[in-house]
Amino acid sequence: MNSITPAFDGLNPSSTISFFLNGSKINLDGNTIDPDATLLDFIRSQGQVTLSSSATQDNNSTHPPITDTQGFTGTKLGCGEGGCGACTIVVQSTHPTTKQMQHLAVNACLAPLVGVDGKHVITVEGLGNSEHPHPLQERLWKMSGSQCGFCTPGIVMSIYALLRNAVYKGQLTVADVELEGVLDGNLCRCTGYKPILDAAKSFVGDYTKALRIKAGQEKSEGEGEEELVVPVNYKAANMEEGDVEECGKGCCSKKEKEEKDVEVSTDTNLFPVFFSKVSMPVPSALETSVPPIDPSASAISRTAPMTTPAVVSAAASSPTSSSSSSTSTPPTSSSSLPSTPPKGCGRADCCQLPSSATDGKKQRPSPIFPRFTLKPYQPSTELIYPPSLTKHVIAPLKFGNKNRQWLRPTTVAQLLDIKSAHPTAKLVGGSSEIGIEVHILGRDYPISVYVSDIPELYEIKKPTVEDPVLSFGANLPLTELDGVCAELMKTLPEGLRDALGAVRNQLRYFAGVQIRNVASVAGNIATASPISDLNPVWIATGAKLIAASVEKGEFELPLDEFFVGYRKTKLPADAIIVRVELPLHAGEIVRAYKQAKRRDDDIAIVTSCFAMKVEQGVIESARIAFGGMAAWTISTPKTAEYLVGKPFNTTTYEGALAVLSSEVDLPFNVPGGMPTYRKTLSLSFFYKFWTTVSTLLPSSSAASSLLSPTDIADITTTIHRAPSSGRRDNSDPYAQEVVGKQEPHASGLKHVTGEAVYIDDMPKVGNEGYGALVLSKRAHAKILKVDTKEALELEGVYNWVDHNDLPNQRANYWGAAAIDEVFFAVDEVVAYGQPIGMIVATTKIIAQKAARLVKIEYEDLPVILTIEEAIEQNSFHEMYDRRIERGDEIEMALAASELTLEGEARMGGQEHFYLETMAALVVPKLEGGEMEVFSSTQALTDAQRWVAQVTGVPRNRIVARGKRLGGGFGGKETRSSHLTAIVAVAAKKCRRPVRAMLDRSEDIATTGQRHPCLAKWKIGFTKEGVLTSLKVAFFANGGHSLDLSAGVVDRALAHLDNSYYIPNVAVRGRVTKTNTVSNTAYRGFGGPQGMVVAEHYIEAIAEKLKLDIDDVRTMNLYKEGEKTPYHQQVLDWHVPRLLKDCRAESDYDRRKIEVERFNKEHKWRKRGIALVSTKFGLAFGVSAMNQGSASVLIYMDGSVLVAHGGTEMGQGLYTKCCQIAAQELGVPLEAVFTSESSSATVANTVPTAGSAGSDLNGYAVFNACAELKKRLEPYRTKLGPDATFQSIVAAAWGDRISLQAVGHHATPNLGYEWNNQKPTGNLFHYFTQGVVATEVEIDTLTGDHTVLRTDIKMDVGKSLNPAIDYGQIEGAYVQGQGWCTTEESLWLRHNGAIATLGPGSYKIPGFSDIPQIFNVSLLRDAEWPNLGSIKASKGIGEPPFFLGYSTVLAIRHALKSARADNGVHEMLECRLPMTSERIRLACADSLLKEGSVVAKAGQQSFFVNI
Repeated sequence: MNSITPAFDGLNPSSTISFFLNGSKINLDGNTIDPDATLLDFIRSQGQVTLSSSATQDNNSTHPPITDTQGFTGTKLGCGEGGCGACTIVVQSTHPTTKQMQHLAVNACLAPLVGVDGKHVITVEGLGNSEHPHPLQERLWKMSGSQCGFCTPGIVMSIYALLRNAVYKGQLTVADVELEGVLDGNLCRCTGYKPILDAAKSFVGDYTKALRIKAGQEKSEGEGEEELVVPVNYKAANMEEGDVEECGKGCCSKKEKEEKDVEVSTDTNLFPVFFSKVSMPVPSALETSVPPIDPSASAISRTAPMTTPAVVSAAASSPTSSSSSSTSTPPTSSSSLPSTPPKGCGRADCCQLPSSATDGKKQRPSPIFPRFTLKPYQPSTELIYPPSLTKHVIAPLKFGNKNRQWLRPTTVAQLLDIKSAHPTAKLVGGSSEIGIEVHILGRDYPISVYVSDIPELYEIKKPTVEDPVLSFGANLPLTELDGVCAELMKTLPEGLRDALGAVRNQLRYFAGVQIRNVASVAGNIATASPISDLNPVWIATGAKLIAASVEKGEFELPLDEFFVGYRKTKLPADAIIVRVELPLHAGEIVRAYKQAKRRDDDIAIVTSCFAMKVEQGVIESARIAFGGMAAWTISTPKTAEYLVGKPFNTTTYEGALAVLSSEVDLPFNVPGGMPTYRKTLSLSFFYKFWTTVSTLLPSSSAASSLLSPTDIADITTTIHRAPSSGRRDNSDPYAQEVVGKQEPHASGLKHVTGEAVYIDDMPKVGNEGYGALVLSKRAHAKILKVDTKEALELEGVYNWVDHNDLPNQRANYWGAAAIDEVFFAVDEVVAYGQPIGMIVATTKIIAQKAARLVKIEYEDLPVILTIEEAIEQNSFHEMYDRRIERGDEIEMALAASELTLEGEARMGGQEHFYLETMAALVVPKLEGGEMEVFSSTQALTDAQRWVAQVTGVPRNRIVARGKRLGGGFGGKETRSSHLTAIVAVAAKKCRRPVRAMLDRSEDIATTGQRHPCLAKWKIGFTKEGVLTSLKVAFFANGGHSLDLSAGVVDRALAHLDNSYYIPNVAVRGRVTKTNTVSNTAYRGFGGPQGMVVAEHYIEAIAEKLKLDIDDVRTMNLYKEGEKTPYHQQVLDWHVPRLLKDCRAESDYDRRKIEVERFNKEHKWRKRGIALVSTKFGLAFGVSAMNQGSASVLIYMDGSVLVAHGGTEMGQGLYTKCCQIAAQELGVPLEAVFTSESSSATVANTVPTAGSAGSDLNGYAVFNACAELKKRLEPYRTKLGPDATFQSIVAAAWGDRISLQAVGHHATPNLGYEWNNQKPTGNLFHYFTQGVVATEVEIDTLTGDHTVLRTDIKMDVGKSLNPAIDYGQIEGAYVQGQGWCTTEESLWLRHNGAIATLGPGSYKIPGFSDIPQIFNVSLLRDAEWPNLGSIKASKGIGEPPFFLGYSTVLAIRHALKSARADNGVHEMLECRLPMTSERIRLACADSLLKEGSVVAKAGQQSFFVNI
């Protein structure tokens, strides 16, 4: 490697990185690894490759050394930018200066390997496994805290860090869990978060006693010294308090008894009940010296039994004995759970049982939450800090290769020496910025210098009254800075605290805790982000930097002069920041504000800080700074100059506001968009600050004297949520022996322990290559040239794959409904992000580097992005044009209506944001074209179909397999086949296995999302508000290909009525063709878009007639037996009852009155409340797709293997189907298993979608089991009621009865014909129905909102598994809430690229966004005489999604009051999502008018909503 400096080289820096991983020592030679590799890359590599001599066990470690068979794939890659938390691990270390023990949650996807030298890295595998789970893992599993499970290990680790730190803190509070942001850096797309929070809050308690006992200060009862057991906090976890106690140590030590039952050598840890005492048909050598021949096993070994099968079977079902040994009676059952109890005292978590024997069954029903027997938490059992690390010396490091070198100096002098010789060297602290630059943006940094192990850069000098300056080291992490400020605010005089409070206010919402734990103050300053949360604070408070260089020594840099351009500062290239000095000005009032799309863990839209000192009513000083208002953080000197010397009064405020308005003016086409919102926020923040100051002055004639106390409180504070609570009505009213019970997710325990295997977790196959896509950088263009020369010359690259590698030209064409797109672009690209080819290399890092080296020349063509542009240019997918018509000719019907209204509803798309991105692994067999295809897909048959096509073989040569998906939501129904097919072409060409998993930005750019839609409606109605006629022109942005757009619009058209009867209807649907990603299926599949339109015209009628909207909804509800516009009867209609029940249970009427009272008393905060229903049709729109198949196999030990055509993506399909099989066969659930889904097991499957998974596959499983049950019935009769299931099975097998059956199910009574306006067949099988009441509060100055309470009542029929259904309801609601509020997809106008490519810019709901009170209940005591579904259950995955729209309805209710206060009474436009920007701009107040930015000639917005 190259020389750095004589001085640094003279230190003989080592290249060995030494650390511990889950208790095992790692000595890693940095020169043998890719210098771009992150900690996540290393962790996940364990178990996939063997690192020679890399693992040695510490003498004091109780954990085994890492070997090539031990994988650590629980830590996931979710986004690569530290925004989703899937990669969270815990770093256990001593602080560099205080030497205190710390447990830091860290994003492994960003962490450089050099950063863990001398530290202990703990992953989810270090906590426990499925045989011995950590109490945290057990509680998340039992409390249904996971669905797809991909995000779960990261969430576990974030909570684990909280628990470890709570021991040192002495307590854990509900506020610690929910209000301090510890989970803000973690995202979950499935659960709705509530069960995760409840599981975490079960650990709330006082930990001080544990510390005293540990320190030997207090003796516990009994002999010796014991660690405290922290009790389960059932109340904090929203579980009922009762008399259930946790299992104590040695709970049944006095009750042990000798076990003499015959046991099978089966892993009882995995099968705690069913296989703990399985009887053998005959005695074994354990019981007798002359064991008889087993008629079952002997037949397989070709040995005839000595007795007849009947005699042996009879013997097998009765007690046996021998002279040499004694055996007890084998456990028997008639067809249900074995009657023999497990050993021990009978408690579910008995100390005599393996830990997994606590199988998740609740103790007794609870009206709040199921009551479980849970493991207690014993902090003393946690992983210790490896003793050898206390002796580890932090010494200089140097490693890398010719492309990139890593350096780790340990003193400031060493760092200055390096910087002097290499001014362009990149300094790395927390790596939160450079990690993204290298791995996502592809930037090169030949020399990277890790600075976080320099103790001098952590030094703190605290302020005093005499010297009120806080001085802290440049590398102080943000978390520590927050702690320092919090401590000082408790001790300093009140007049010196304001600046510290401003710092804390910004830090609370600064990224996630994983970032704050490692990101340094100086790093944040030096990156010079124009939207930095902290930089405005430093400027407004007069802070300064102390920098240093070899040439200058130490020198000062005032921060108000530091930023000079976009990402440019005055820091010399050869200098470093040594420390920051924050002056605390006595008597100065300082406030900082930030507004983002989402309150927690979000980058700012506008951030600001104001500092002002007023003496005797005159403004003595003023400093104002903003982020997000220019290309760098700015101050507003003109406004400050105007203020100084003037009296603090309303006249001064108004003059200053005008000056500020001119100083923060923005052009309409400003980069980043939102000009009016950003300017208005700046003015609103100034108003908030001015009001705050006025309330703090001794006396004032300013604005506060004109404001009410409630107004002052609303203006001067921000919306803060309370800890969440809520309940479920866990009554299980339709429970049978197995079906209908709340069983945990079948893979839940694997999710929480990190053992669940996803595509990219699968061990590497020999000679495997990794594929990286080369994507189009144009939205519409001709391809002139593709140059791969430089890419192919990169070391480690295998090959380039494109359309030339297909069997023929026809093989390149594919599609869902129409074959209208290509796998590889050939001569033209039609969307930004369209695949052109793939690079295959040895590793993902090399493949991605090579992909960036592929050079493509284009010739641009005209681009169409939006629905409006497509309509204007008549750009449609011409193969689709659908109508639904019923009743009188629509124009006549509208003309005959007493009243009519017209309107438009515009809805944005929605990114699926499944935590596991698209992934595929294809293994060629190199024989006859055979391939094994592992794909993260909802449609294995599609994967098989397209792989067969692109490789030129029949489908019978392709086996498509899938065990689970890390989320799907429709996004992996068709679009997954694109990547899978390309990987298959690569595998065929390279003659080796090829794997690919898209980065988050690639996934969003290429795979499509929910359809943006536009509806133009006209409604006819009576003077009383009764609907008479409806006409709708409905448009969806399909993107560049049709994909599933036709089906999506079909369903939208069928849901334009929602729950309301309309006699005369004429609706038409079209799909626009644009140069964007091909939009596709998403949860709800067009239904929510249609229902939004329905609620819009209902709201318009209520506004027009001045009626209560609830009355308008009620009067127009369907009645039992009435027909929909598509001529289908509405049967088993429970919406009226659901509305009545929800109204009563949510106390809706009283709260509605209270909302009106609140709005009269508050101007700057408004509340809204809404009560709305949903009617969601269940069935695929294509009748042929409404079929499912299954195969059920019974093995000789009585275990059952179930296979079907569905895929498991978190919705619990495998669990429900296993429950159905167990119920029908009369065996315990533990006896039934589903290994995977495969095209070789069940052929010609339909996608798992449309909430029809259990309807189709569950019924097929039922039919297969019914056949098996029929075959076994004679043997049940023959052997008697006490015969074991194993004996019955063995007897049947002995008579050559097949123990395998295939089941099939086709949904009856379907056959709707589109565009045939006469009655044909039913479009849907049934309707899943639900009602929600939601209340919100909004901040009219910022656009912030919070959901105060949500009550959901769902009709799910007779639930197969209420625990899973509750989770589906909560998760769907929160996902729908996100679609309607925070999730906004934006495209760049200048090149047609999607701009919202990850969690940094695209905001799905987080932990702090869910309703503060969240209640869910299921309809019970009802009848469904017309419901022909499996066990009278209903599909539930999609129907609750629309209920999330109630958030917007409530916001609109709140805005109605805000607008009326400002003299605006016309109805607000219907445009989704209702972001903070749209909420603020809808308020129509004077600040908005002052902040309005109007487009000048030729100006267009920076972003585009397609």
